[in-house]
Amino acid sequence: MVRGTFHRLVSATAAAAVALALSFGAAPAAHAAPKAAPKPTAVSIAGADVAEAIVVRQEDRPKLFQMLMSEVNWLATASSSTSSSTSAPKAAKLGPKYTVTLLVKDAPNQVYHLYPLAAGGPRAHRPAKQPGGKKPEGWFYGRLSMPEALRLSGAPVDGKPDVVSNGIGGGVGTDLAADDANAMTEVTQAFGEFRQLFLLNGAILLVILTGLAGMAFLIRRRV
Repeated sequence: MVRGTFHRLVSATAAAAVALALSFGAAPAAHAAPKAAPKPTAVSIAGADVAEAIVVRQEDRPKLFQMLMSEVNWLATASSSTSSSTSAPKAAKLGPKYTVTLLVKDAPNQVYHLYPLAAGGPRAHRPAKQPGGKKPEGWFYGRLSMPEALRLSGAPVDGKPDVVSNGIGGGVGTDLAADDANAMTEVTQAFGEFRQLFLLNGAILLVILTGLAGMAFLIRRRV
């Protein structure tokens, strides 16, 4: 009788572990995240001293594309209450203006005005009129790397290679279209997968230990 009880408990524990594993595998599908907004695939730069709009595509020059994106991608959600916000400077102190347009499959998605040579440091302007609708207008202090990012893109700006991170700098025409493998992204993904596997194994182990504890308790009572 004890042996029959033991077999039933082992079978029940194994079934519970399998069911738990299947539920973990089905959870992502059942709770799928909402569809993310489309990401820009190219950056267009225009200005009074730029004869023809400069277009930097992610697939062609991934590092330069990311460099330009870092100059403007935070502007979409920047608030006028943050420390980077500022009042509208006088036009005479702004210097040359460059209009940066983020493109999604060659369609305008976001538009910003950059002033890399403004007195007191680079400035960024978020106009109220955007391709996707109106947004609060705002003026912000830009990153110190703005002049160099625009210069590397082909705009006639005096850059400052010493303020650009990751050692990117040098003369005009420097080709940044190196391999686009992002080691940090790969490490993060691997860590996430390991964490999921660890949690799954831990949950299965907990179910098995609980079953064994219950089985031991029943055996002690019957013996």
